[in-house]
Amino acid sequence: GDYGFPESHATSFALLAYASAWLKCHEPAAFLVGLLNAQPMGFYPASQLVQDARRHGVEVRAPDVTASDWLSAPEGDAVRLGLHRIAGLGETAGERIVAARRAAPFADLGDLVRRAGLQRDDLDALVTANALVSLSGHRRTAAWHAAAVPLQRDLLLALPPAESPVSLAAPGEGENIVADYRSLGLSLGRHPLALLRRRLDHWRYATARTLRSVETNRPARCAGIVVGRQRPGTATGVIFVTLEDETGLTNVIVHARLAERQRRELLGARLLGVLGVLQQEDGVVHLIARRLMDHTELLGTLPTHSRDFH
Repeated sequence: GDYGFPESHATSFALLAYASAWLKCHEPAAFLVGLLNAQPMGFYPASQLVQDARRHGVEVRAPDVTASDWLSAPEGDAVRLGLHRIAGLGETAGERIVAARRAAPFADLGDLVRRAGLQRDDLDALVTANALVSLSGHRRTAAWHAAAVPLQRDLLLALPPAESPVSLAAPGEGENIVADYRSLGLSLGRHPLALLRRRLDHWRYATARTLRSVETNRPARCAGIVVGRQRPGTATGVIFVTLEDETGLTNVIVHARLAERQRRELLGARLLGVLGVLQQEDGVVHLIARRLMDHTELLGTLPTHSRDFH
């Protein structure tokens, strides 16, 4: 067939592509749930899938011990992230949380720990993911309360700890975003580049959305978190880079000569600025790179992920 596969295989791929497109268009929440629960898979990490779904009107809700199942699931027209998204939380502990909640709502954090049989590592993972917000408030308060919950199985376990109430300041927006990415691999707060937009505007970097209005063959520049690098075997040394900002994705083409000259920036940058020439054809926008800028230092301790193919 035209796809390089036997005709029956090509037909199957075409049907699969049509079914996926139909689901994304008509049932976007269910489509997102299916992709999240099949991770890791394909080219796009969970953060990109969630960002894209939210840009298309899907409400995505954070993991919460009082609401989440182990896997992500539809919640009306929204999507509730599952406990499986929480780094460091094992499936066995997650399923115990779900089973205990179905038996009866959790009265407080101590009740959760006792009935779900949680250990210190489980509790720390839930705190980091902000999954205890319904029981204990924001991350700092939850961490304080979690530290006071007895975990040993003895006669004192059922007794509430004797302590005075404390009032802790909530984490800042940047701190929450970093914690979200470390625990969940994504954030439901503002995109990290939204916090840096004033600086990026000062350097005249356009957003992905703004680039779509630039005329073809005109100079343009953008910056984004590197979420993918591809080097097809038939591309004569060309590397395709995908950048993400708060408005969407930008496709960047880096020709072999520039790739060799700026290898460090191309392969090492997690936040990449690109100066180049915009090309548009049939609604597809590409930025042909002429110069690359490494702005990784602006991300601080934010962990990011790029799916690279060599």
